[in-house]
Formats: sequence, structure tokens, C-alpha cells
Amino acid sequence: MEVWILYGDDIESNADLAHEVRRFKAEAEEMGVDLKVYRPADFDLVVDEQIRDSVLISGKPVSLPDVVYPYFNHGDHSYFNLAIVRQLERMGCIVYNNAATIEMVRDKLHTHQVLAEKAIPSPRTMLAKFPVDANMMEMIESTLGFPVVVKTLNGALGIGVFLIEDPKAFKDQMDLIGQTSPDIQLIFQEFVESSKGRDLRLFVVDGELIASMERRAKPGDFKANYSSGGTVHEFHADREAIDLAVKTAAALDIQIGGIDLLFKKGGGYTICEANTFPGFKGLEKASGVNVARKILEAMERKLASRKSGLV
Repeated sequence: MEVWILYGDDIESNADLAHEVRRFKAEAEEMGVDLKVYRPADFDLVVDEQIRDSVLISGKPVSLPDVVYPYFNHGDHSYFNLAIVRQLERMGCIVYNNAATIEMVRDKLHTHQVLAEKAIPSPRTMLAKFPVDANMMEMIESTLGFPVVVKTLNGALGIGVFLIEDPKAFKDQMDLIGQTSPDIQLIFQEFVESSKGRDLRLFVVDGELIASMERRAKPGDFKANYSSGGTVHEFHADREAIDLAVKTAAALDIQIGGIDLLFKKGGGYTICEANTFPGFKGLEKASGVNVARKILEAMERKLASRKSGLV
């Protein structure tokens, strides 16, 4: 099996997801998988109905692999990068995750629109409009309440997520944003108080849970992201959590994804968000599961099914 990972940074650096790419390379070598890492910027896209078995990389034709894993740095969803994914999809490669899924999940509002359509529980969410006038303030307070969570539409790793405690602080912050960044896309979201400072990450591959963990925020923070200084802990997911994560991945057509759950008051869970470029450094530490190998094994199964005519 030949696998391409599409990744834009130096894999020997401390860049976002570089550790995970190194893990893939190490596991692939042990498994006898031919794994190559290519930078999206090295591709040249030429659409030609006559040439369907290769693409141009650094100006030279390279034969297509069996499987492609777009593993873009969080926030790097440029048109060009997604065009590469679409091209490889259309040329017959198995792609985890496809371009349509990446586009949908990167947009947090779109994600919640899909979840609501499928009756999957998630915090009440509102798209921001500027200027935030008195009428908008009243609507936010009556619909979402305070404290309220504010998120950038395409943020990741806990970046661009903040909690505003009261209407005055909210208005002051929105006035500043409206003056300095009027074109920014934000969503406002109901704050799940019962999950303050902790959440769950469930890692789903091809519709199956492969690992899970609990994340806890550092003192004084409400975001539990490991990349932001939170701690990770072993968590044995119960059936409700597993079913909710798997159902969410199916609704969003995620083949490889991290599904984040919040703890509801009185028990149960609600979906915080989904990720199509999930890191797993903390997850492997907390769960003891070899996530990189699990993903490569899933790719092998998918390829075998395709060759046997099952997919």
C-alpha cells in the first residue's frame, strides 16, 4: 500500500501536527507501508482527461498512490489545497477526509447546522452580525444567556475561542472587534457551565471509536485543549458517548476525525465540535492506543475492500 500525507510544514519541527506525521512515518516503516509526505505547495494542478494516473509534483509526473491523507495545518484550508484533494479524489484515490467534508467541518456554523438537522445535541449557536446593537444584545441574552462563548468561524486548537462573562464586557469586546476587524466571522454559543474546564475527545475512524480521553484545562482557563496547556486523562467511553461520536462522524461524513463532547448537567453529553485534522499526541499518551497504526490499518482494510469489489 502506498500512502501520501499532504502536510505543509517541516515534519522535524515543532509545527502543528508535525509530531503526528513523524508517528505515521515510524509506524508505516514497521508495517511495510510505503508512506510519503508531500507539501501541497509542491503540486501543480493540470486537468487533463487523457492523463489519469499521475499528477505533477515539483514539475515532474508522479504516479498516484492508493490512499491520500490530507493533514493540513489547522486553519490551512486554502482553495489550492482543497483543489488538490478534489483532483486526487476524482482520479480515483482513496481520500481520508474528502474535500467536501473538510470544507463543511472547518465552518463551525455549518457543522452545527448539520448536527441540528440530524437531531444531534449541541450548544445553541448564533452567527454574529455587526454592529452589535441593543436589539442584538437583547437577543443574545435571551437566546444564549451569559456567560457566552465566542468563536471564530474557522478556528482550531482552542485558538480564537473566548468566554465573555456579562453583557457589558460582551458589548465592549464586540465594539472593539467591530472597529478593528469588521469582516471577521464569529459565532456566539451557549456556555455549558457543567463542562467548564473539561471535555472529551473521541477519535473515530471509519465509523468506529479507536481511542478516547478526557481533557482538563489548566487552572484559570475554561478551554481544555492539550495544545493550550490542558492535561489529558484516561477515559473509558460509555455507550452513550460512543454512539454520539459515531453518529456525529456519520452526519458530517468524517472518515478520520476527533469528536469533542461536553458534559451536560445531570448526565449525558453534547457535541462541542468536530475536527478533520485531529492531533493525537495527547490521545496516545492518555489512552495507550497506537493511533497512527490504527489509522494505517483502517486504510489497509479500505484498500483491500476496494480491490475485492466491496467498495
